[in-house]
Parts: sequence; structure tokens; C-alpha cells
Amino acid sequence: MIVHPDVEQYLNQFAPLPHPVLAEMAEYAKTRDFPIVGPLVGRLLYLLIEYGHVHTILECGSGFGYSALWMALALPENGNITCIEYDAENIDRAKNYFDQAGMLHKVTFLKGNALDIVPTLSGTYDFIMNDVEKSQYPELLPLLISRLRVGGLLVTDNVLWKGEVVSENREGNAAYVHQYNQMLYQEQSLFTTIIPLRDGLSLSIKFQR
Repeated sequence: MIVHPDVEQYLNQFAPLPHPVLAEMAEYAKTRDFPIVGPLVGRLLYLLIEYGHVHTILECGSGFGYSALWMALALPENGNITCIEYDAENIDRAKNYFDQAGMLHKVTFLKGNALDIVPTLSGTYDFIMNDVEKSQYPELLPLLISRLRVGGLLVTDNVLWKGEVVSENREGNAAYVHQYNQMLYQEQSLFTTIIPLRDGLSLSIKFQR
């Protein structure tokens, strides 16, 4: 990833988990070689939600719920996170983890493709987490902007894509991510910055334009 392994190891020693279920989830991800945001990004998500007094979250590409649980733990009791995930097995496992953590009342799972589901959603969200297939990033962005309230925050994972976005001959996922980054910075309704944490995380505030 972008952060030097020694630096990441150093930071992780200061990052206790707010719930033991997260450790179980991380172990499962390791055995499956399933990509998760990890505790450093998890803590940042938690901090952003607490600081922003977030009540409603939309996550696109939830996997088996690792990042969603980090966010749910930061939500107030009357908060809700809507998770879109196409894999039914991942959803079932996520529900089990949320149940173990006592957070099941805060989450709504929607099975399917975010490109199909997001246009059917009503209302807006305080916070949106985007971690779908990278080929969908550019097409999904305007849909996410339409569902983000003014003053809300859009967070996107993997925006540096293993460092491959810097290549002049980028292709595949790196090309899609590069296009998405360009769109973020060119979008007049957003103010964006990218944090080189783990595989790159973009933060975009929506302004009224």
C-alpha cells in the first residue's frame, strides 16, 4: 500500500479497537484474502462521523461489513447506515457481525448493484462511503453527489490504487480511479482532498453551488 509497512505498524500500535468483533472480522478477512480498510482508516471514519454529528450514512460496496461496523459504532443510537452489497453471503455474514456487536438496529442492507440501487433511494445522507468496483467509480459519482446533503461528506477508498495512478500508462482499475479523481477535483459542488493513508482516501465536502 501507499504507507510504508514500518510506519503502518508503528501507527497500529496506538490504535486499539473500539469493539472486539472488529478483530474477528479482520481475522476472517485475512483468511479469505479479502480487502478491508483496516483499523487506521476505520479510526478516521469513526472520527469523521463523531466530529460531523452524522446521523445517516450510505455505504456502497459494503463487503461483509467491516468499514460499516466502524461507522455504526460512531453513530448515535438513532442513527442509521444503509449498506449496498451485491453478494448475499457477505450480507448474511455482515448481519451476524452486527448482531454480535449489538449494532443490528442501526443498519439496513440492500442487495444489488449500487448503480441500480442509488437512483431508487429517496432523501439525502450526511455521509457517503464509496468502495464499489473501481470500474464503476466514474459512473457512480454523479449519483452519489445527488444523494449527499449540502455540507455532507463523501469518502472514497482506493483512490491511489497501489500507486499505479501516477503512471502515464495507467490502465484497468488505475485508469478508472484516475478518471474518478479528476472528476472529484473538477466537480464545482465538491471540495476534495486526498489522504495518502493505506491505499488512498478521498474526502469531499458538498457545497451549495
